[in-house]
Amino acid sequence: MPDSHAQCRVEPGGSASYNRPVAGFEIRLTLRDEAATAELGARIAAALAPGHVIALSGELGAGKTALARAILRGLGVDGHVPSPTFTLVQAYETPGLTLHHFDFYRIERASELSELGLDDALEGGAVLIEWPERGMPDYLTADALKITLEPTGETTREARISGPERWRDAFGGAMP
Repeated sequence: MPDSHAQCRVEPGGSASYNRPVAGFEIRLTLRDEAATAELGARIAAALAPGHVIALSGELGAGKTALARAILRGLGVDGHVPSPTFTLVQAYETPGLTLHHFDFYRIERASELSELGLDDALEGGAVLIEWPERGMPDYLTADALKITLEPTGETTREARISGPERWRDAFGGAMP
């Protein structure tokens, strides 16, 4: 189970809107191994719903794709889960929703996002975005679950997680 290094806190803000700040929470977790990453992915998957945006940040090799795979496993995806680094997007039909996994690492122009169908993906499902700092539209930022991964050892990662209040239960239930 991931270890909590900080208490959750509610940020001042308004109601859930793309145009106003959203009340939310922040937490830091230590992911000691692959099992902890799988547990975090399962927690996120259990709370994921159509319209949700998950933004995964971190340097190359930080574990973004590993966490994305853990989320997809939590949604029931079996088999090979490729990184969308070269295809830029992979779509997954799961029993509960469709998840589009985007990788913005190679995005060079904002117009490429509309070509990838980001808005269309959100209409019928959820989206997971690696490298959001390379082009995630501002109107999605306030309502996104943001996770920044940082390697802290050979197999350990620190996950800094923040997002709208509705995500608090996914991380607070079993963590002191």
